[in-house]
Amino acid sequence: MPTYTRQSVAFKAGEGCWLIDEDGNRYLDALSGISVCNIGHANPHIGKEISQQASQLLHTSNLYRIPLQEKLASRLCTMSGLDTVFFCNSGAEANEAAIKICRKSANDRGMDDALIVVMRGSFHGRTMATLSATGNEKVQQGFAPLLQGFHHIPYNDLEALEALTTGSLNIIAVMLEPVQGEGGVVVPDKGYLQSVRKLCSEQDWLMVVDEVQTGMCRTGQWFACQHEQVVPDVMTIAKSLGNGVPIGACLANAEAGEVLSAGTHGSTFGGNPLSARAALAVIEYMSSNDIAKKATRLGERIRADFERNLGEVKEVRDIRNLGLMIGIQLDRDCADLVGLALDRKLLINVTAGNVIRLLPPLIMNDEELNLIVQTVSDLIKEYLKE
Repeated sequence: MPTYTRQSVAFKAGEGCWLIDEDGNRYLDALSGISVCNIGHANPHIGKEISQQASQLLHTSNLYRIPLQEKLASRLCTMSGLDTVFFCNSGAEANEAAIKICRKSANDRGMDDALIVVMRGSFHGRTMATLSATGNEKVQQGFAPLLQGFHHIPYNDLEALEALTTGSLNIIAVMLEPVQGEGGVVVPDKGYLQSVRKLCSEQDWLMVVDEVQTGMCRTGQWFACQHEQVVPDVMTIAKSLGNGVPIGACLANAEAGEVLSAGTHGSTFGGNPLSARAALAVIEYMSSNDIAKKATRLGERIRADFERNLGEVKEVRDIRNLGLMIGIQLDRDCADLVGLALDRKLLINVTAGNVIRLLPPLIMNDEELNLIVQTVSDLIKEYLKE
């Protein structure tokens, strides 16, 4: 079906930060499959683990115990400070589970017409529930009627959230991204997440944090909410958890984790032996190679280099980042830059119309970082001049 506007190139192999097309041309990947291959393409450690598991056992279903899944759940709980995990196959499915936890919790409390507060500019997925939670009218267009039960407010606006404490709305939860990715790499003010956490605790609202794009060391911590020492009630992850092997997870604290009982939710493939082993291998590699610290160091440097190269360009409205999640905002739409970069063998993305989004692998070296900065800077200057 014509659901994608695909570039014409096709890749047959990968090697670290590089992809190789059918003609043998090498492309520097500054997108990581949209923040999926955080530790690079064809990572030998991950490949070995996947290969061994594929020759042993792929799938049994969740009708039976899956020891690898149990081990993965334990690791994720230790990393996050949460208590329970539901495994699925994608970020949208993880967010669906989070929404169902909120809805079921409201019903258990006897709340009628309970609302989940969500943010304008957000993106939570393309299923009907996650699409309804998303704060982007463009991606919602054509799919009415949307699901009820969501109340949208501005992102990074604590006063707008505080105002809801004195209203008549029945609120069960607040759902947000610690950094809005699809919304244009929007990094909230320092202290915003802490304030949301405090308000949710005071009001007995569930705090749901969507870490699908920001999680797994992308921002310099295992999870972006940890920059402010925030532990949410529910957290979702996916994308880079399997470094390309589809897996998602919805984590919850002890109370929220008991809301969904046997028969109220499920997934045929969720957390099967292959995906669980892949995720364990990713965590092991990231831990042993101190990937979070590297993402912080490289993020600081790439922002400084872009500011040095583009700081005097008046059409560049903002350069922002958290770790290796980088957004360069122009004063005009710039989707054409994706194709122009491809011509120069560099993979980038433009989101929110005018924001160049860079999500390079967290394992890139200084030479690769320099190449990204120089190529993108040159492209922007040439594009604006033309």
